[in-house]
Amino acid sequence: MAGCFITFEGGEGAGKSTQIERLKSRLQHLAQPVLVTREPGGSPYAEELRAFILGGHAKQLGPFAEALLFAAARIDHLDKTIGPALKGGIHVLCDRFADSTRAYQGSLGNIDKGLIDQLEKVTLQGVKPNLTFILDLPAETGLARAGARQAGKGEGADRFEEEDISFHQSLRQAYLSIARSEPKRCVVINADQDPNEVETAIWAALQERLPQMTEQAVRSPDAA
Repeated sequence: MAGCFITFEGGEGAGKSTQIERLKSRLQHLAQPVLVTREPGGSPYAEELRAFILGGHAKQLGPFAEALLFAAARIDHLDKTIGPALKGGIHVLCDRFADSTRAYQGSLGNIDKGLIDQLEKVTLQGVKPNLTFILDLPAETGLARAGARQAGKGEGADRFEEEDISFHQSLRQAYLSIARSEPKRCVVINADQDPNEVETAIWAALQERLPQMTEQAVRSPDAA
């Protein structure tokens, strides 16, 4: 049986990493096989591109060049990590995926939708998430959280975190637009609340959309 592919999207500081780890823990408790990965990144070559992009080195090349670099990283990620896991019956939880390109480079970079559609078609080769959680909260709140996280780790803002508030406000609207256009795949979660409440909302949506993932896994008698 193929695994389920779940992606988490949202603006900076939305709490994607936290909720992915919480969902992973719940699934493991049910003996469900699960793999956590991220974009850009998730495979050796893609991680190299991640460092280049988030370091701001591609910004001067423009949004389309950035989109191409994200696509290159995504192709390797799908080939080396996501594809094999799904074929092996492992559920994949991914921190960002193709919707991020649509929101960041497509909507905010003003790249023609048709061009983004074609790039996505070539890159994904038919692979799409079974379910996408869009963690939604005010841009100001998300940036404040991201800033506090960076301060705690002694890190600076990355390529996208350093953009002005209008960028992040528009980003939020871009994600909500994606959710409205694909309601069967996307679930908007209010991330402007306690992490425990966010976790509960995500689990409830998963029970409704992909109930087989929220049940105790039955191991084969032949399993080691």
